[in-house]
Amino acid sequence: MRPFASLTEQEILALAISNEEDDARIYQSFAEHVRGDYPETAKVLDGMAGEEAGHRNMLFDLYREKFGEFLPLIRRADVRGFIKRDPIWLVKTTSLETISDCVARMEQEAGAFYQKAAEITRDASIRKLLNELADVELQHEDTAHKLSAKHLNENARTSEKQTHKKKFILQYIQPGLMGLMDGSVSTLAPLFAAAFATHHNWETFLIGLAAAIGAGISMGFAEALADDGEISGRGNPIIRGVSCGVMTAIGGLGHTLPYLIPDDVPNAFALATGIASVVVAIELGVIAWIKAKYMETPFWRAAVQVVLGGLLVFAVGILIGSS
Repeated sequence: MRPFASLTEQEILALAISNEEDDARIYQSFAEHVRGDYPETAKVLDGMAGEEAGHRNMLFDLYREKFGEFLPLIRRADVRGFIKRDPIWLVKTTSLETISDCVARMEQEAGAFYQKAAEITRDASIRKLLNELADVELQHEDTAHKLSAKHLNENARTSEKQTHKKKFILQYIQPGLMGLMDGSVSTLAPLFAAAFATHHNWETFLIGLAAAIGAGISMGFAEALADDGEISGRGNPIIRGVSCGVMTAIGGLGHTLPYLIPDDVPNAFALATGIASVVVAIELGVIAWIKAKYMETPFWRAAVQVVLGGLLVFAVGILIGSS
């Protein structure tokens, strides 16, 4: 890789032209990614892409004047420490917040590039254009704000926030909550049945661990295979499956871990069971809170549903283990 300071003025302009072309395509890719759900934001990004295309044309006009039509092949990857961009295929998993942060970073990095390029350029006209572009890029956020003000009125912003919230709930909260409920409740019966049948912490822990991990794997695959998300809008099935599976395992492990208390500790079984019972209460409370906050279920109703189901499973485990 070449150091930036070793570039000729011709190479600097060629690199700047390539950079503007790439950034315009990135903005356009962002716009196409969000156009279906956030059409007004897509218009903002279209405007940003147009700005980058205009910069490219300004640079190319100056390049033709100085060096003719031939454009040497020099890429970002050829220059040490030059601007890096994430692979564009990551756009498919990019949120609005991430896009906003990426746009701001791209503008700042481009401005810094033009400033540095102007410092090592001797040609007055090239230096003048680079300095002008540096100012434009560093002030590009103002352009974005103007475009946002034009396209993103209050109703549009409210609509986009509601759409984003709905997608977030469908893709992350709902499968995660389903997994947490299954892990926290379904593993109660085998765990406490084993506890009261053996009165040994280590054996109980192994059974609880197996139940939690097994339930996590089962729920993860079930969620991922149930819906590809194309029609329902529930998003990437792999992300949903991982979310559901991990939360299922966490729900089961929470009340399993207390049984790691060694059996040779005085009153080890009673201590572990007491802590596990407290953990169960906390888990059920968290589930009720999530249902109330994200699923628009009144807290008292969610608490009754979750606690009643949890207590029934809890009691079944104890009864079976004690018989």
